Amino acid sequence: MEMADNPLDQVRANIARACKPARRDPADITLIAVSKTQPAERIVPLLEQGQRVFGENRVQEAQGKWPALREAYPDVELHLIGQVQSNKAEEAVALFDCIHALDRASLVTALAKAMNKAERRVPCFIQVNIGEEEQKGGCAIGDLPQLIEQARAANIPVAGLMCIPPFDIEPAPFFALLAKLAADNGLDRDSGGLSMGMSSDYETAVMLGATHVRVGTALFGDRA
Repeated sequence: MEMADNPLDQVRANIARACKPARRDPADITLIAVSKTQPAERIVPLLEQGQRVFGENRVQEAQGKWPALREAYPDVELHLIGQVQSNKAEEAVALFDCIHALDRASLVTALAKAMNKAERRVPCFIQVNIGEEEQKGGCAIGDLPQLIEQARAANIPVAGLMCIPPFDIEPAPFFALLAKLAADNGLDRDSGGLSMGMSSDYETAVMLGATHVRVGTALFGDRA
């Protein structure tokens, strides 16, 4: 992957280049700048360059830095991309504009209750354990239709599907599988999103249908 003096410009250029063979419009790809563990002073330069969609892994960390940043940049869109504990559902619904890791029936219940209480519907991606890894979050592929049905019955807006492929394995087959699962469950690109692709593989993800890519290291550098 090429690197430039301005990482944000480079990532945007890489996304645009990946769109060409897939005959896609770069404007249809949402770049989520993953700002987890990054202090506010590292985030502000991206905000000043016009980046408005950011991703955080933990509710508590986001609560500590984003209220002040949002006062200065009220049009920011904040995505929760990490695992969600059911006891944090109310705080997540209050703070985030989108949740990427809805992966179990108990979380459907907790989020629906929180959304009803807040009178606010927050779109949620359903995370699929695409590589069937025991240690990784996400619902089993076989459980996906039922979980989609449960979320819709609870009046949770289903934004699409999300996955994190196994580490150190070619990701393309897993991205293609997620796209197929979306289509098979009525969540194709026209009616639902695909949250897939990170710093090491977001270009591949774009070519295979990603609508949301979650990029941290390529924008901020390696984390401490």
